[in-house]
Amino acid sequence: MTDELIIRNLKVSIEGKEILKGVNLTLPKGEVHAIMGPNGTGKSTLAYTLMGHPAYEVTDGEVIFKGQNILELEPDERSRLGIFLAFQYPVAIPGVTVANFLRTAVNARRRAQNPEDKGIPIPEFRKMLKAKMELLKVDPSFAGRYLNDGFSGGEKKRAEILQMAVLQPEIAILDETDSGLDIDALRIVAEGVNALRGENLGVLVITHYQRILNYIRPDVVHVMMDGRIVETGDADLALHLEEHGYDWVREKVDNGTPA
Repeated sequence: MTDELIIRNLKVSIEGKEILKGVNLTLPKGEVHAIMGPNGTGKSTLAYTLMGHPAYEVTDGEVIFKGQNILELEPDERSRLGIFLAFQYPVAIPGVTVANFLRTAVNARRRAQNPEDKGIPIPEFRKMLKAKMELLKVDPSFAGRYLNDGFSGGEKKRAEILQMAVLQPEIAILDETDSGLDIDALRIVAEGVNALRGENLGVLVITHYQRILNYIRPDVVHVMMDGRIVETGDADLALHLEEHGYDWVREKVDNGTPA
């Protein structure tokens, strides 16, 4: 049984239109991989498919994690297996505090492992949440606010990273987490991700721009175009794309010579 997330020949359609046309990618725990590419190339489709969004129809391929094809699992089962998705546009939940939301999520995971589990004791949860908030430099008042209700773009993304810290996934997918953030908010969110990096966490950063990769340095960069991974390299590839754009990659694809 492997701790890698292995995507093999993944093909996905939305309302009959093929978006992913055979994606192959392996993400080991302990590494940060970035997926870059122009808008409309399938990056967010990949993220939602990995998490099990019902609007996305898988027509071929498999995604293996911990010896299972996760495409056969419901979204909550994928989450309990250790996969996490930080949304590009997090939803507000008025009336539910950040702390209550997180405690409910933790308890759902515990009960999935042991139906007799009574849930995490409140003092233990408060201690754990306080430690995670200190690690991520989150103001303690954050816990008592309604989830994403009236939050700024940066606060919403920080709440996503706090969820990640509390749930402790083994594979984290960040879908354009940099979207809509100013430089200060971007840096704060990136510092949170970096604080959680380690040998037990694999991170897939999906982004349109190179700037977040100035703060979260990837081990591997993949370029997605027309529903496929067409180029792979190290962190310098992101810098090359920032300077030269995607036309040179598109030319290689059109000529039938992707890397």
